[in-house]
Amino acid sequence: METAVKHNFFHDGDTALIVDRKARQYLVNLAVGETFHSHLGRLAHDQLIDHSVGGWYRTDKGHTVLAVRPTLGDFVRKMPRGPQIIYPKDLGNITNFADLFPGATVIEGGLGSGALTSALLRAVGSGGRVITYEIDETLVSRAIKNIEKFHPDHSNHAICIADIYQGIAEQEVDRVVLDVPEPWNAVETIGDALVMGGIVLSFVPTIIQVQQFVLELERDTRFQMIESIETMLRSWHVTRRSVRPDHRMVAHSGFLTTAVRCEPRAGATQPDRSGRAPEDLDSDLDLIGEDEVEEASE
Repeated sequence: METAVKHNFFHDGDTALIVDRKARQYLVNLAVGETFHSHLGRLAHDQLIDHSVGGWYRTDKGHTVLAVRPTLGDFVRKMPRGPQIIYPKDLGNITNFADLFPGATVIEGGLGSGALTSALLRAVGSGGRVITYEIDETLVSRAIKNIEKFHPDHSNHAICIADIYQGIAEQEVDRVVLDVPEPWNAVETIGDALVMGGIVLSFVPTIIQVQQFVLELERDTRFQMIESIETMLRSWHVTRRSVRPDHRMVAHSGFLTTAVRCEPRAGATQPDRSGRAPEDLDSDLDLIGEDEVEEASE
């Protein structure tokens, strides 16, 4: 029995991911009359426009290349950037552990190059909203250009040029996602903005930042179920003759910390709002506890 093949076609203005026989990848913005140039030769955009996504195409030098639609991860890896971006392995876990859902209202702290914003917009869908707080106005133009490559219509995204540490204007928001250097300075305002049961997630590169954020969450008394993780991503080489892990892996890139907004526990001590750093932050922090060593050695 024959199976019908459903074709998806490229259109003028689309972005294509060109993949050669050595798995080298190129992002190409398709336009009528334009030509893609590489060491493999020239490939007219018109060869792809109105033709199949996932098809094979031949350059003028006789080389065959594959053309597919780029994923969000492909965009992120190749997007023009200023600040350090959050990579795809962490973007996926952010949307998962923050439990983002269609229709959610999300506050984002830190615009960066727009990679995280793009992932948030995809997760909340057209019925949700993302409001980004950013203090550096010079980042906005580049970030918007990056976002528009994946979300041409981002009318449900707003940028607020303001310091999230100083306050969040929106109330009863579903989620807060932070990519800022001192997330502990935003804990009080996050607690005021989040709906009961709402989730805050922070991405930071160092464990000292994680510790200071967690201690401030605990001091606030309005957050429970506090967890911190990191993600190690390793691909595998699989052939008929052998299977082995690849020699390179995407190891540490950052830590994710999540917490749930709850009612303060009965009898909990109210936090000190003096703005002082947590007094119990140990400068001689043992970065690996006994439990972690035992688990790692199993």
